[in-house]
Amino acid sequence: MTGFGIFIWIAVILLAVWAVRISQARRTGRLDSARAVDDERLPSERRRSNLLIIGGGAIVPTVLLAALLVYGLAPIPALLAPAPAGSLQIAVSGEQWWWRLRYEKSQGENFVSANEIRLPLGEPVQFRLESPDVIHSFWIPSLGGKIDMIPGRVTRLALTPTKAGLFRGACAEYCGTAHALMSFDVVVLPKEEFARWLAHQQTPALPPAEPLAARGQELFLATGCGACHTIRGTPANGVVGPDLTHVGGRLSIGAGSLPNNVENLLRWIARTEHIKPGVLMPHFGMLPQDELQALAVYLKGLQ
Repeated sequence: MTGFGIFIWIAVILLAVWAVRISQARRTGRLDSARAVDDERLPSERRRSNLLIIGGGAIVPTVLLAALLVYGLAPIPALLAPAPAGSLQIAVSGEQWWWRLRYEKSQGENFVSANEIRLPLGEPVQFRLESPDVIHSFWIPSLGGKIDMIPGRVTRLALTPTKAGLFRGACAEYCGTAHALMSFDVVVLPKEEFARWLAHQQTPALPPAEPLAARGQELFLATGCGACHTIRGTPANGVVGPDLTHVGGRLSIGAGSLPNNVENLLRWIARTEHIKPGVLMPHFGMLPQDELQALAVYLKGLQ
């Protein structure tokens, strides 16, 4: 598709340059004046011009665009076809403005995560896509096409990652105030490494080992964070916001808004609305700095 685009661009530029040169020549009189006024030659020039307009302006673009359309549509049936039985199943819910993920395995416990997808290299994956609020669009440009997530409907997408690495995903449908801050990381891992990650994600959070992190856990429960967030292994069991059981091990926070570190976690807790306008999470900037620090250390420790 890039090749076709380059060819069309070059052809248009060459025609534009030719037209400008001809026009300049006519204005300056360098073109043979007899040719411009010769009654016998004018009809043939008009025919050539008409052929150029019809051929270059209608026939050639129609043929090229039709070929590109067929080429672009050809992969779609494979993307919409279901993954083989026994494949990894991931249910994705696009919400304003973050991603709820549920890994569903035939063996082992299912678990919920958020805003970061990890996939096994060379293994087919079946995504089940839905939205509880508005239309979103799930898109990992480096891995496959995009598909809409429509309230009241379930759409599906099958992908098979062929290269390990870190890729970027995004919502490709305008969905409200923070649409531009609704991204996610996709990490493709070798099968053995993915299996270890998957087994770890199925476990509950470990109790904090450091006093500051323990203080952060107390604050997390005392300030009502557990009403919206779940941390498995603790009394926090809210389902309104993202699951934070292993939030410290994710690459970013706020659906790709900030890199995941203690400083940014503190900023996110204290100034949520400033970082991500329209976000539904209330900010906790009224808390003292030492308490904010304890909360951030605790969350970062949830590896």
